[in-house]
Parts: sequence; structure tokens; C-alpha cells
Amino acid sequence: MSSSGEDDEGDLTRKQRRDQAREQRKALEEAEASKAARRTRLTQLGIVIAIVAAIIVAIVVATSGGSKKGIPASKTEKNATVAEVSSLVGGITQNGNVLGNPKAPLTLQYFGDLECPICKEFTLGALPSIIQQWVRTGKLKIEYRSLETATREAEVFKTQQVAALAAGKQNKMWYFVELFYHEQGEEDSGYVTESYLQKLAQQVPGLNLTQWTSDRSDPTLPNIVTNDAKAASNEGFTGTPSFLVGKTGSSLQKLEAGTYTEAAPYNTAFEKLLKA
Repeated sequence: MSSSGEDDEGDLTRKQRRDQAREQRKALEEAEASKAARRTRLTQLGIVIAIVAAIIVAIVVATSGGSKKGIPASKTEKNATVAEVSSLVGGITQNGNVLGNPKAPLTLQYFGDLECPICKEFTLGALPSIIQQWVRTGKLKIEYRSLETATREAEVFKTQQVAALAAGKQNKMWYFVELFYHEQGEEDSGYVTESYLQKLAQQVPGLNLTQWTSDRSDPTLPNIVTNDAKAASNEGFTGTPSFLVGKTGSSLQKLEAGTYTEAAPYNTAFEKLLKA
């Protein structure tokens, strides 16, 4: 009897050990499954965070006005920018700060700061359509005028605006202006240096760099910048871009289109003037 009892006790113990081992395996399997699920969730979360970070970086780059240095690093990028600007203004009459036929029936005065990111928004947004539809067809001429708003240092502002006007002495100011906006650096980063201006000038098709360098010392050019500021003040302009529009040879009126990316409000204003 005692031997049978011992066997039963041994069998029970072995059964208990098997049950315990099974429970332990089950617990380990559940733990491993839980870890795997957690790893999967963390991986998915990491992917989501990476995607969101990439989107944020893209938005920051898109809205910050470009890289800190502004000028593209690669020759391919530079050539693409020059080609884009040449497509925009190439073949259109330029005279100093004026783009378009001098006898165009309509005049648009565009007050801008070359470091202004909103001016860049206008340049890449509404302006190409305006140039194509109105300037290239001889109906409108655009006069670029200087108004300091985004550039922090007055001397830097004068230097960069005079550099553009100096290109205008060779009737290539609009190439310089458009290249500047296309290759605008990060605002308040101090990217506008002599090297930056020289590299911009080197990209202007057909610009005589020796003459451009000499023309930058022309004492009449800073006076133009000063007079532009006075004209803007008289109109009550405090931001850029700001616009005056009207029939050529007559008094010009403020144009507040309400957008810098869509050409439609500008087109409406021009059409109304032509019909008047």
C-alpha cells in the first residue's frame, strides 16, 4: 500500500511539474508575444515620428526662404535656376529698373526688399503669370523700386539694392533681382555677403562683371534707393511687396490684390484699367 501511495505521490509530483513547466512556457510565450507587439508598436511609432519630422523639415525649408547660404552648391542647380529666370524675363526689353516695353499702356511699380521672403513668394507665385500675360505682350511695364523691410542692416540693404541697380546699368537688373529671389537665403542669417553678391552677378547672362563692379560705385545709385524709400513713405507703404498701378504717364494708385501667389486679382485690375 505504501509503495502504491509513493507511486501516486511521485506521479502527482511529476504531473505538477509538467503543469508548472507548461504554465511557465505559456507565460514565457505570452511575455515574448507582448514584447514583440511592443517592438512592433515602437517601430511603427518611430516610422510615424520620422515621417512627421521629415514633413516638418520640408515645411521649414519651404517657408524659410531657402538655405542659409542661398546660392546653390551644385552647378546643375545653378544652371537650372538661371534657365528658369531666363525663361521668365529673357527676350523682354529692360531699361534700368524697368521690365517691359517703355511705351506699354500700363505701369506697375513694385516696391521690394531683396531679402523679403514675401517678395520671393510673389516672384514664384503671381509674377510669372503677370509677366507672361501682360509684360511679354507689351501691355504692362514693371518698375522695381527699393523699400527696406526685411533686411536688418541699412548698409547691407543699400549694398544689395545698389548691386541690382548696377546690373541695371547694363539693362540686366531683372536677371539679378530674380536670381536673388530664387536663391534667397534664410532670413536674418547674414547670408548677403560680398561673395554672395559676386556669385549672383556671375550667374547673370552676359553681365560684364568689370563694368558691374565699377558701376556699383556710381553715386547716383544710392540716391535712387533713398528716393524710392521716400516715395514709399509718401504712399504710406510699410511692407513689401507693395504696388502702385495705373496708366503710363498718369498718376498711379495703390494696388492691394490680397494675394501674392494668385495672378487673378492683378489681372482684374489691369483689365479694368485698360477698359477705363
